[in-house]
Amino acid sequence: MDSRYNPQQIEPKWQKVWAEKQLDKVNNDAIGADKKKFYALSMFPYPSGDLHMGHVRNYTITDVIARYKRMQGYQVLHPMGWDAFGLPAENAAIDRNTHPAKWTYANIDNMRSQLQQVGLSYDWDRELATCSPDYYKWTQWIFLQFLEAGLAYQKEAKVNWDPIDQTVIANEQVDSEGRSWRSGALVEKRKLRQWFFKITDYAEQLLQDLDKLTDWPSNVKIMQANWIGKSTGAELSFAIVGSDEKITVFTTRPDTVYGVSYVVLAPEHPLVETLTTADQKEAVSKFIEEVKNLSEIDRTSDDRPKRGVAIGASVINPFTGKEVPIWIADYVLFEYGTGAVMGVPAHDVRDFAFAKQYNLPIQTVINAPNATGEALKAAYTEAGIMVNSGDFDGLDSVTAKTKIVELAEKNQWGTAKITYRLRDWLISRQRYWGCPIPVIHCPKCGIVPVPINDLPVILPEDVELTGRGASPLAQKESWINVPCPKCSTAAKRETDTMDTFIDSSWYFLRFADAKNDQKIGDRNSINNWLPVDQYVGGVEHAILHLLYSRFVTKVLRDRGLLNFDEPFTRLLTQGMVQGLTYMNPNKGGKDKWVPSALVDPKDPKDPKTGEPLQALFATMSKSKGNGVSPVDAIAKYGADTLRMFTLFKAPPEKDLEWEDADVEGQQRFLNRLWRLVTESILWRSISNVDYENRVLEPWQTISESGISAINFIEKDLTIDNISEELIETWYSSIEEKYYKIEGQYYKLTGSDKEVLKEHPSFSLTFVLFLPSVSKKEWDQQGFQIHFEKISKKDNKHENIKVYVDFGENKQGIDGLRLGIPKSIEAFEKAEKELRRAIHTAIKDVTEDLDGEYQLNTAISEMMKLSNAISSSRVKTSQVYREGVETLLTLLAPFAPHIAEELWSLIGHTDSIHLQPWLTHDPDALTVDEITLVIQINGKVRGSLQVPSSASNDKQALEEYARSSSAAQKYLEGKEIKKVIAVPGKLVNFVVV
Repeated sequence: MDSRYNPQQIEPKWQKVWAEKQLDKVNNDAIGADKKKFYALSMFPYPSGDLHMGHVRNYTITDVIARYKRMQGYQVLHPMGWDAFGLPAENAAIDRNTHPAKWTYANIDNMRSQLQQVGLSYDWDRELATCSPDYYKWTQWIFLQFLEAGLAYQKEAKVNWDPIDQTVIANEQVDSEGRSWRSGALVEKRKLRQWFFKITDYAEQLLQDLDKLTDWPSNVKIMQANWIGKSTGAELSFAIVGSDEKITVFTTRPDTVYGVSYVVLAPEHPLVETLTTADQKEAVSKFIEEVKNLSEIDRTSDDRPKRGVAIGASVINPFTGKEVPIWIADYVLFEYGTGAVMGVPAHDVRDFAFAKQYNLPIQTVINAPNATGEALKAAYTEAGIMVNSGDFDGLDSVTAKTKIVELAEKNQWGTAKITYRLRDWLISRQRYWGCPIPVIHCPKCGIVPVPINDLPVILPEDVELTGRGASPLAQKESWINVPCPKCSTAAKRETDTMDTFIDSSWYFLRFADAKNDQKIGDRNSINNWLPVDQYVGGVEHAILHLLYSRFVTKVLRDRGLLNFDEPFTRLLTQGMVQGLTYMNPNKGGKDKWVPSALVDPKDPKDPKTGEPLQALFATMSKSKGNGVSPVDAIAKYGADTLRMFTLFKAPPEKDLEWEDADVEGQQRFLNRLWRLVTESILWRSISNVDYENRVLEPWQTISESGISAINFIEKDLTIDNISEELIETWYSSIEEKYYKIEGQYYKLTGSDKEVLKEHPSFSLTFVLFLPSVSKKEWDQQGFQIHFEKISKKDNKHENIKVYVDFGENKQGIDGLRLGIPKSIEAFEKAEKELRRAIHTAIKDVTEDLDGEYQLNTAISEMMKLSNAISSSRVKTSQVYREGVETLLTLLAPFAPHIAEELWSLIGHTDSIHLQPWLTHDPDALTVDEITLVIQINGKVRGSLQVPSSASNDKQALEEYARSSSAAQKYLEGKEIKKVIAVPGKLVNFVVV
């Protein structure tokens, strides 16, 4: 047994044992309607090559939950896989002149090894990679399900084009600056024939079912609701002057229609070209070209001025009969609503600014309840009283809204309408490293699905990757040209691949039956395991991944595969891991970041310019130079220390700041734990002594270590009869096998296996630690044992210091302290206190794990228990052993390696991770006594212990307080004017 904690030695050992025993493997036949199951899942990673600290935090949180649930008796599914298709692999292959598959699988091998070093309890038999034909066969099957259901279609569309990655990207993949989320390029607009999934058919379900997700963070549900963007209002038609056509607008505020002073078309609207008058052609054309250079984000941002130009035509407001001009403006998007809006400056902030800028009329039609009649200084957007609105004047605007829509429908000017901001999901990508779309284009039959028996459509390997132009698959004639499955006419395969978000929108289903080659998964297995009970991942996936996963789940439910509506019952979005970095405020972009390794923290300056730098914590990244390698951290501290740090530093949902001092703090805690438990091993034999028989125990040997213990036990456990002679003259060696107690000598006649003779008067309990040395060394080297009395700390205990002097050979443990209760009553009281600490920890840690996963608080509770055990004076008690075993059991999900090692060292042969989770004993939490504070005129003068049964009895508390030595001392000669008793806390005597 090592005297020091060595994670680099024990962690690989137990990882190997767990893998060999398949400790984390779970079988599908182990679950069913009558058995408890728990599906714990982290968002699977892209195999970039190396883990980062964000991965470690995410996966460790989920691992704690999975291990905890196993110990609670659940059958736990805790798998891992790889989101392996995508542009980075293709780009890396181009840069390295290799194949994306080779690069990807090498990265998977490396990252799998790194994950295993963290000690994560995955069922590796269910591992999957989305780039494997075994997986994307079923991605293609899902596409065909959508196609058959009428939810997949192809159309010409204006799309976001990434000029660097040479592919189409979805609106959701364009950032707030109009740049591609991957390449950073400014996105362009192009018109291409693309494949879409009709997610808009499920918009209302996706919105309404957010209410079912009671265990999701509210901010995530709000983000999804806003993205779906349901709007209730009306479509109203405005007749174009001089034409039989009409412009239809959608508005959520039909109550403001009497205040329309202009109508705005999107610059892309097809009517712009036909309606623009000759004198406005040049201005309109110039404006449209300018708008083409703006991103959607720029056009709709509230932070920039809205720009527009009149096209020279006008429409008639059917409600007022008035003619109003038609404008085009950058803030109106053709893809949203009808591509046209009505401008009501008095009651819309954006319209008000636009009208002010271009000097357009502002007509108030709704007054605030306290309106003064003054000209508006800003748009009034709240409900109010209708004015300047014909027959609706005097109505409240909420009532008027309904009546105005009724009037529109009666006169065929419009109709009530619900719209959604959500757009159909564009899934086409013009790249190679993705899932092929399983359709064939036939000149006779049109779009023909690939027969299911012909799946998967496998990516050809020998394709030239350039990163430019059309899809690389379009160059592979031998792959493209195939006969039509229907009529055998020469036809061509689809050359676009699917958006990788499709791969990740169903992977959680495949884990339920990952090796099934006949179907996407056994229906019973999927429906038994799903939905995922706990999903953990970053909030950055709140819209794309989570929304798409919900959509795919609902479609497959409607196709008869699934019997549940939502894929993830409970969602935890963990915070980022941040590292210290430095920023030059005078620079922009990536150049503003200066890695901390290049900066003197005492005088932070830019090493290139000498300019002062700002120190701050920011999300770890290569560009900021503030990342910490998990592999390096494990090599330095051990995986358990790294796990404990990521769990303890901050609550799971909050950002975490990496600081070496805090990591080292967790390392010190585990070192203390190691010492506590290894020392407790030397007390184990004392626990089962029959005190009534007063039999002195034999010289005990811990066989593996050679560390020995002499255990002297006597019932009343007092030290009053230890003689000065014993303290001063104890001496023993291998040659002189004698010791002396109370003037009587006892002899060891042989080796350390001899049993000591009974001596009833000996009343000391102690353990003597001896080092592991060879027999030859024992024969040659004498040793001396010293006892030293230490001053009493209180009335409860007497301390004795025991140490061993080995002369020249300085070995052993120097300075063991023993606190020995002075009576059996004190011993039992100390036992009760320790047991209370034990069961308080069980209760609090369990509540932390069952509630909001306050894992940092759970670790704090374990630290408290560790301190209580360390300071306990009842090391010979069974309660002490209960405390050690409880601490290890509570710690096991958090620091699995050290818990397993220490569990083994204290004598267990089965894994700690197979132990049942503990249940606290409510009776053990009962407090027998409370501390009553004594105050005189508000100043603390002392305290005393009183029965807890009296804690709410003010009269009893006063009587206890009066009898205390503190009260008697400070009340002598004083007149008590008032006594204030605070139940359970204090008694305050007001005196003069």
